Amino acid sequence: MLFFFFQAEDGIRDLVRSRGLGDVYKRQNEGPVVQIEGKKVIMAGSNNYLGLTGHPHVKEAAIKAVEKYGTGCSGSRYLTGTLDLHIELETRLAKFFNTEAVLLFSTGYQSAQGVIPTLVQRNDFVISDKDNHACIVAGTLMAKGAMGGLARYKHNDMDDLEKTMSKLPADSGKLIVSDGVFSTGGEIVDLPRMIEIAKKYDAKVMIDDAHSVGVIGKGGRGTASEFSLEKEVHLTMGTFSKTFASLGGFVAGFERVINFIKHFSPALIFSASPTPASVASALAALDILEAEPQRVDMLINNANYMRKNLKEKGFNVIEGRTAIVPVIVGDDALAFQMWKYLYDNGVFVNVFISPGVPPGRQMMRTSYMATHQKEHLDEILHVFEKAGKEIGLI
Repeated sequence: MLFFFFQAEDGIRDLVRSRGLGDVYKRQNEGPVVQIEGKKVIMAGSNNYLGLTGHPHVKEAAIKAVEKYGTGCSGSRYLTGTLDLHIELETRLAKFFNTEAVLLFSTGYQSAQGVIPTLVQRNDFVISDKDNHACIVAGTLMAKGAMGGLARYKHNDMDDLEKTMSKLPADSGKLIVSDGVFSTGGEIVDLPRMIEIAKKYDAKVMIDDAHSVGVIGKGGRGTASEFSLEKEVHLTMGTFSKTFASLGGFVAGFERVINFIKHFSPALIFSASPTPASVASALAALDILEAEPQRVDMLINNANYMRKNLKEKGFNVIEGRTAIVPVIVGDDALAFQMWKYLYDNGVFVNVFISPGVPPGRQMMRTSYMATHQKEHLDEILHVFEKAGKEIGLI
């Protein structure tokens, strides 16, 4: 990922420092075209999948929440931190995901740390995909520190998962945790096979749907919905920082499990509650997702268009059917050169280098929004083709 640039050669380090890393935070607005350093750039690196961060309904909801409740709750959910907004969002999400209960966290990252070490206790095991998001990695390490066991299996390799499961004590508690849509490559977990293995070895399953909600499943309801396995997945974790155009996280599942987490999770008990504006924004985004499910189709059509045309131009594109379209470059220096060319020519993407990705998998991680228009996509393709020829990639 970009934050690993300090390992690059001096010239590459200076290149990246001069373009993008610090200055990217001067970006204005969150549409398909943004302003960075005062110039217009097509955004092909945002997780704003349905294009809702600038939607009038979402912005109005945030403003009204600040006017009514102020800017913060000044306490945890157990003190001054529970508003009617929190209860409403938890109730609405439980209905949306067709599950019994939902619990909010202040960030998506915190959700994994609030759930995994709370449930995986002494002599239990958490079994994790090697490519899981950093928040899951942190949560599993916390569980291990609390005398739980940790096992990892090869990325999305269900044969290796079964091999790993077969070596664990039969009488131990087991929680399999995986991204639903993997944030780097955009692949979807092989959930049907995972459920089969979980049943065979008496394990529970938790899926992180950060990059799945609003992207796959019926009406954007995520990974379990995509495979019609809602009743087989025990817990679904997610975030509000992508499709829901806000900040915060959640876990959805059986009411008795959610209640246990609510009363025993230090990450929840000792953290300040999600702010009124954040919760109101997520509620407004949920309104739009429910009322306009066609946005999900628009998003996937845009991503598929880019995936198809990038491959036709000769790029090595990881196959998938989500909003994430990674273009493999395969070398750190070439990756930075390509990123700079794209940025200088008006296209922003995310560059991933080693050790953020394995050697040979250095990539331009592009991601798309429902609000990208064809002219935006065609310009991205045009600049990509020029960049690929410039550095000898195609």
